[in-house]
Amino acid sequence: MSITSSELLASVASRELAGANTVFAGIGLPTLAVSLAQRTVAPDVEIVYESGVCGAHPDQLPETIADAVLITGSEAVLPMTALFGYVLQGGRIDVGFLGAAQIDRFGNLNSSVIGDWHSPAVRLPGSGGAMEVMANSGEVFVVMRRHDPRSFTAELDFCTSPGPDRALADGIRPRGKGVTRVITDLGILARDGAGEELRLVATHPGVTAEQVREATGWDLQVADDLSTITPPTEAELDTLRHEVDPARVYLR
Repeated sequence: MSITSSELLASVASRELAGANTVFAGIGLPTLAVSLAQRTVAPDVEIVYESGVCGAHPDQLPETIADAVLITGSEAVLPMTALFGYVLQGGRIDVGFLGAAQIDRFGNLNSSVIGDWHSPAVRLPGSGGAMEVMANSGEVFVVMRRHDPRSFTAELDFCTSPGPDRALADGIRPRGKGVTRVITDLGILARDGAGEELRLVATHPGVTAEQVREATGWDLQVADDLSTITPPTEAELDTLRHEVDPARVYLR
């Protein structure tokens, strides 16, 4: 079987979670990646979901944040007031793992609309808890299925989840670094925190820096020590296909 885009992204993204203690996982590719990390590089990671489930150990992947499989075997189920007020706003999340429709050079995210707000071409799910995750996590990882100028844009159609640079501009002291890693099917973009732009730090085999720059809607900086990403291993693929998502909920 050839490697799908979902398998590639989940495998590479899971490696970025090595050493993470507490991860707030969005549904979709973030859940896929965190579940793989739990079985490989981060066996002790505590997975937290927006529904209030903490320390999730589902026997199959959840299709939504309210999926009952998340509750069985979990370590706690909290009300929203405790989840947002104590866990998130209390600074107890190491990594927030999100998806988005658009991202800009400073890691601000759009998951609300494509096009004009009043008459959008596409209406998306919106923030959910993403704004709180962005504002209160130590750092945020983003996984994106599409890497093109429309998704990696110089100006968002709408800013759903502002990063720490916008908070600082408004006189607000941010808690965390905002987006520090973006994983795509072309490579990995990274930055250390507020005041820095995302830069290309790694590409997949066969992908050039110029290809990534052409697919990005701003003048993308390239790291001097640009590296090549190791492809998904047989062990990672086997775990994904037969343990994490045998029903292919997200492996499409």
